[in-house]
Amino acid sequence: MPITETLLIELAKFASSLISSWGYFGVFSLMALESTMFPLPSELVMPFAGYLAQQGRFDFVLVIIVSALGTVFGSLISYYLGKYGGEPFLERYGKYFLINKKDLQKTHGFFEKHGDKTIFISRFIPVVRHLISLPAGIAEMNLKKFIFFTFLGGLIWNSIVAYLGYYLGKNWNLVHEHTKTFSYIALALILTGIAYFIFKHLKK
Repeated sequence: MPITETLLIELAKFASSLISSWGYFGVFSLMALESTMFPLPSELVMPFAGYLAQQGRFDFVLVIIVSALGTVFGSLISYYLGKYGGEPFLERYGKYFLINKKDLQKTHGFFEKHGDKTIFISRFIPVVRHLISLPAGIAEMNLKKFIFFTFLGGLIWNSIVAYLGYYLGKNWNLVHEHTKTFSYIALALILTGIAYFIFKHLKK
């Protein structure tokens, strides 16, 4: 069995155990963790929460709201890491990562113009949603907009995957089985983008 598959199985066991033990707070904590750079997909958390709602252990609407609040909380941690640690770090050591001041200025400009759409859409994209809050913090995106669009995107996405778990019942884990392909595609695209970025800067 591939290492990644083994890791996902263990993460699924961890998530379901924590939700079973901690209830709503478990959902909040796991979704907060998912919204940092920790590799815990929401597809392993929310379908199980949806299944427990079907069993009557959770109120479906409440579990969605709690999960969205967890999404915001975790995203804010990454946002402030980027805001207070990211830019000073990159200004000092960015040259070792082929990142210069012009790149930072572009990041600021991008989030000023497209930050709201980017944050909202990123909640629906595997891998990206784990990372997007960090550059938003580095760019010092408007905090109110960041919170609003993170909450809105998280609320909608969490509702979708939780409902799939509710609908599938005991087969809630099939949600991740059918969505992990998108995670691999997103990861491949990100790695391709990084490779292009490195090639472009080395060429200069």
